[in-house]
Amino acid sequence: MINKKVRAGVSRPRVALAVLAVAASSIAGCSSGSDAAVGKTVTLSFLSYNYGTADLGGKGTQELIDSFEKANPSIKIEPQGVAVADVLTKLRTSSLSGNGFDVAQIGWSKMAQAYQSLPITPVQEIATAQDWRQTSAGFNQAVLAATRHKGVTAAMPYTMSVPALFYNADLFRSAGLDPAKPPTTMAEMKSAALKIVKKGAEGVYVDAAGAGKSDFLTQSLVNSNGGSLVDADGKVTLDQPPAVQAMRTLADLTQSGAQPGVSEADAIAAFKAGKLGMLVTSTAVLAALDAAASGKFEVQATGFPGFGTGPARPTYSGAGLAVLSKDPAKQRAAWTFVKFLTSEQAFTTITAKIGYLPLRPATVTDPRYLKSYFDKDKRLLPTLAQLDHLMPYTSFSGPKAQQAVLTLQDEAVAPIMLRGANAQQTMQATAKTIRGLVGQ
Repeated sequence: MINKKVRAGVSRPRVALAVLAVAASSIAGCSSGSDAAVGKTVTLSFLSYNYGTADLGGKGTQELIDSFEKANPSIKIEPQGVAVADVLTKLRTSSLSGNGFDVAQIGWSKMAQAYQSLPITPVQEIATAQDWRQTSAGFNQAVLAATRHKGVTAAMPYTMSVPALFYNADLFRSAGLDPAKPPTTMAEMKSAALKIVKKGAEGVYVDAAGAGKSDFLTQSLVNSNGGSLVDADGKVTLDQPPAVQAMRTLADLTQSGAQPGVSEADAIAAFKAGKLGMLVTSTAVLAALDAAASGKFEVQATGFPGFGTGPARPTYSGAGLAVLSKDPAKQRAAWTFVKFLTSEQAFTTITAKIGYLPLRPATVTDPRYLKSYFDKDKRLLPTLAQLDHLMPYTSFSGPKAQQAVLTLQDEAVAPIMLRGANAQQTMQATAKTIRGLVGQ
């Protein structure tokens, strides 16, 4: 962990502005090699849950689109925003009506169902072999491996976040803890939390039972303890000992008083108010935490805590880019667009402006991209290092996969974490219900 003090809300915006100025110059002068015929314009419809929002994601996405069109004048983008929860419904409805989207930003938690129900053409199969080798060479190979579908990259990793441990360095100091030596395991995190509680604040909150019903943090906990929700054959395994023990550890945080038994919204509000020592949640929230803490307390961060001596094995949230058009000319143009959105220049904007992780490692140390950003703000470097141990996001099988996730989160994770439900009995009962949903 770094020793250099980084004050929340002070250095980060200045770094972002400097980095984006360099990136904008690079993007404006860089053509992505459009395959559109000379003199002809190809128009691509693009569905994105970031586009059109009032937050940084909306502004950053518009900047990416503007930069792409400037560099590729023969390709026009017609973007449309959609709520995260409605992405699949929108894509299915438009596809059935004959007015399907050409490119879509699809959340990883919904990707398995998207592959089953949408006309997705793998991006790796659209690109020529040489183009794919060149494009994928600088990508984080662990990320590509984790996101493959049937042996190929079907959706290109785009906006990706993993869980991290954010902590209030001021509360650490008041509890006699060293902010330069944050917890690396669940046991160390519990110990630190109890010391913070003794000083009158709340200790830690692991955001596994969030309002969004995502199971990516649940999977990260189970994976890191050597378990799984489903095995390689798609069989439900969430009632096996490693998964049960991971949930028991989560419950113990609450029962011991280290973790408040409150909602996600209340926990995040407490952290922003300087009343919660640690928050384990998506890396994507760092900018929001910084904004709330500015001038009040110091926000620091480290990687996702593991179990014992083994490495943490987080999985990811966020989205990939999928090509749905069946028109060859549009497919080629869509691949040009996807390449641009996952280029070094684009990841500079995605990281510094939107808040997701850079998936091209070289950008972190390249002065043309994110070097100055990470030189002055090293908080996410431990999390980036954990990408080497990234685990695939696993999905339940069948058309009721999303219902199974909701069942897991509502009937197992929330009761165990927040209400003291018996971990073994609850996971066994939930596994039985989910097996019924997925036909096992």
